[in-house]
Amino acid sequence: MKIALNRISTRWRLGLTSSAFVFAAAAVAFPLCRSGRVLAAQEKEATRATNSDQATSLNDQTDLAVTVYNSNIALVRDVRNLSLPGGLFRLKFMDIAATVNPATVHFRSLNEPEKLGVVEQNYEYDLLEPAKLLHKYVGKEVTLVRSYQENGTTRREEIKATLLADNNGPVWKIGNDIVTGMYAENLRFPEVPANLYDRPTLLMTLENDGGRKQQVETSYLASNLSWNSDYVLTIGREDKVADLDGWVTLTNNSGTAFHNARLQLVAGDLNRIQNAPAAAGLAMDRMVTKAARAEQFAQENFSEYHLYSLGRKTSVEDKETKQISLLQGSDVPVHKIFLVNGQNFYYHNQQNPGSPIKDNVMVYYKFKNEQKAGLGMPMPAGNVRVYQKDSKGNVLFVGEDRIDHTPKDEMVTIHIGNAFDVVSERKQTDYKRIDTHTWEMEFEITLRNHKDTQITVEVIEPIGGDWEMVNSSYKYTKTAAWAAQFQVPVAANGASVLKYRIRAKW
Repeated sequence: MKIALNRISTRWRLGLTSSAFVFAAAAVAFPLCRSGRVLAAQEKEATRATNSDQATSLNDQTDLAVTVYNSNIALVRDVRNLSLPGGLFRLKFMDIAATVNPATVHFRSLNEPEKLGVVEQNYEYDLLEPAKLLHKYVGKEVTLVRSYQENGTTRREEIKATLLADNNGPVWKIGNDIVTGMYAENLRFPEVPANLYDRPTLLMTLENDGGRKQQVETSYLASNLSWNSDYVLTIGREDKVADLDGWVTLTNNSGTAFHNARLQLVAGDLNRIQNAPAAAGLAMDRMVTKAARAEQFAQENFSEYHLYSLGRKTSVEDKETKQISLLQGSDVPVHKIFLVNGQNFYYHNQQNPGSPIKDNVMVYYKFKNEQKAGLGMPMPAGNVRVYQKDSKGNVLFVGEDRIDHTPKDEMVTIHIGNAFDVVSERKQTDYKRIDTHTWEMEFEITLRNHKDTQITVEVIEPIGGDWEMVNSSYKYTKTAAWAAQFQVPVAANGASVLKYRIRAKW
């Protein structure tokens, strides 16, 4: 033995380092009022899982439904056929989302709900990994395996060692010696500790007074599963019609895959209580898979939200972003709008007195979400990316905007940017005090169009006080108590001047 130990001390030069992460498991207890044995059962139950525990995995699953909200949560309903013993026993419910909120778990029997109940449940997410496995073997014996060269031959050596500690590196006891800084190619463990799990698991204590064959449903809320809408608006060359494609972008970072699931999406502003997260999610890398044109979602009103149900089953892998077609409209009538928004501080040019002030001429596309335009489905909030063909037929990106939830028969307005060839300049040409509380002001707005086509520019002017229009070069509409709107046509490669005078009282 001394010879063997001497060989170890001279040959094993490098240390085996490890790190361990300890997580607290969340537990939620559900008392059963139907049995007087509950407290006794809880006292008898060990805190560790045993080899005699019942287990269920995806192999027992008969139905799966996932309802995803656009607030980064999802409701999962998992139906499984199980063979369960009578009386008190423990069930390992595996293949659940790693981001499950244990406080939301609801377990019930579908065929005998009054005879199968939960006494206690724990959510186990201390998952199996090399560092944790080594840390769990403190005080136990493992086998160290290494290779070494002797007389030109590679030999392998197995040494039994007891792990005394695993703090900033392992401390071993080999024979009568305490050894640190040892190198091993691999470690062999006799078994996996009962309190380490290869996947997130609900560990339930159940009481069954019914039959052995049970169909059970487990539902729970999970985070890091979300969806949003993305739209592609392709404008025709003449700015008259457009094609609209809507996509659901579903992102799954929940820690588990959902196969052959019935998918529903809920759109709306859901009120939620802000609590600390139930379990930490893992850092995920995204993989994007774009689905081919699929069956559209069926839409229905649901409470104060809108529910979209996919007409077929689908699968979403973990760490995956999937796109599914939501809606499609062709030859949707659109209107192109050139808009100038005046501001309250536009009374004079402080930097260059007497010089006009330039305003941005903003460009919008506007269309109505109606059935006769090929649309009519309530549109969830999302990003709209706008494309248009050039003279050679190439589709180019021209801007993007975000829309809010839009019901049917409402207008959708998308801001794509500012006009390059349209210029707006304003100046205040007069300011006169009539009496103690009355003033008159006159403004001049010059619009120059360098495009080869005529356009109409919508000018919206803020006006304070109790005002009236004295005169204006173009017809106006009082759109609010403090705003006037003008529609100003501007000829191709031409200019138009809007002049208006107001009288206001304060």
